[in-house]
Amino acid sequence: MAKRVFISADHGTAIVYFLRSDVVSTLLDAGIEVIVLTDDDMQDQMAARFMRSGLTFEGLRLEPANAYARRYHPRLQWLLGYLRRVGGSWRINTAAMDSHIWEVWTENSWRFRLAVWFPAAFLTLLLRTSSKARRWLVAAQGRYRPQNGLYTDLLDKYKPDLVVASTPGWRLDRYLLREAHERGIRTVTAIVGWDNPSSYAIRGAAVDWATCWSEAQKRELVLGSDWAPDRVHIGGIPSYDGYLSKTWRIPRVEYFRLHDLDPGRSLISYASSFVHFAPNYPNVEALARLVASDALARPAQLLVRLHPSHFQDKPSIFAEERQRIQTLGTRYPNVHVVQPAPLGGSLGYYGGEDMDEKASMMAYSDVVVTVYSTMLVETALHDTPMIAATLDAPGGWNAPRKYSLALRNIGSWPTHTRFRDAQAGRIASNEGALRELLDAYLGRPDLDRAARRKFVEQEITYTDASAGRRTAGFLLQLLNAG
Repeated sequence: MAKRVFISADHGTAIVYFLRSDVVSTLLDAGIEVIVLTDDDMQDQMAARFMRSGLTFEGLRLEPANAYARRYHPRLQWLLGYLRRVGGSWRINTAAMDSHIWEVWTENSWRFRLAVWFPAAFLTLLLRTSSKARRWLVAAQGRYRPQNGLYTDLLDKYKPDLVVASTPGWRLDRYLLREAHERGIRTVTAIVGWDNPSSYAIRGAAVDWATCWSEAQKRELVLGSDWAPDRVHIGGIPSYDGYLSKTWRIPRVEYFRLHDLDPGRSLISYASSFVHFAPNYPNVEALARLVASDALARPAQLLVRLHPSHFQDKPSIFAEERQRIQTLGTRYPNVHVVQPAPLGGSLGYYGGEDMDEKASMMAYSDVVVTVYSTMLVETALHDTPMIAATLDAPGGWNAPRKYSLALRNIGSWPTHTRFRDAQAGRIASNEGALRELLDAYLGRPDLDRAARRKFVEQEITYTDASAGRRTAGFLLQLLNAG
């Protein structure tokens, strides 16, 4: 009987990681049956798109999973999840976790602060100093799973030999992982996000193995949340193989025509980022003014990529910023605005549908500007000069009970620190510095090239488009060992 693997793909980044790379195809070629669990409303669409013998799609039962989280000891489940997110060891840089602590403080009432936040602060101190406390937290979370089993029928039907998830229980995949662990099924997490090990910390379920991007991520997993070093595999990041092989790149003439870009002007792109914590509008407006007034050393044009958060209905401030940015595109010449392509269901604008758009934008831009986004790693893969812009709006979002974190103050986050230390790009905190750096890169596109290459090797390990095959190879080793 063929061996079977469950893959939980509840997010667009997970779909790209597993299905738009060589991970799933390599497993199928090896004779493994793969069952992908994804958004319930999208499973038929996914099946039609990725149809292949040996590949099956099932629903993740997200609605009943959410209902269980809301109805069964919801406050305690929330508290355990909060402690998991902020309780990583002080042996690693905790700046990203610290920001979430103050976000929760700001966005809740004094009653909540007194009843929950202050007691949780004591527990956080304990977790950050004690590996025994962190192990207790993993076990305590594991007790929360629907007694009748959300996935009992699927586990009985397919009898998987391995369950793979794009987080170690940081999202609703925690209930699948907990049920699999209870049944003695081996589990693996694939780290799909650059900052995930340093921002989300402790496991939300007992997970046996992890595969990650780099030695830096492995160190964060081992030191920050107590993974055994021999249980963490460095496989690179399969999601970027398409960048490295250039299979996602639209021809330049076609791409410029798609967005009505002028081939005679230099292209500056801005990738919106960090929207959850701070407005991007000051960065975008400064770039729009510089381009529209021809204040740069060369005639240029601006392409602004909106963030998926700009399409959230709540809070409304995100949508309001989207509208303001879109207005810049109509008010200023040579300013163009694009948006991520929606997939549908709960995946929304995080569907990962426009990797060709992103790849082409980074490949054909003369300079890419963002905040401290993962786009810095992606841009470096294309050997395109990049700037982290941190122009702040006074008061941040200026909305009741909405936490804001100044862009100038996030350079100490772990991934941001590695970018700064690598000197793979420059940082602009005001419009004058932004203009000077743009002129420098427009005049010398080879500036910082060696640092960019070193930064890529440090952050993703493998630069030969082999991460998908390497990651699948690791999963095959686990299957064959069992």
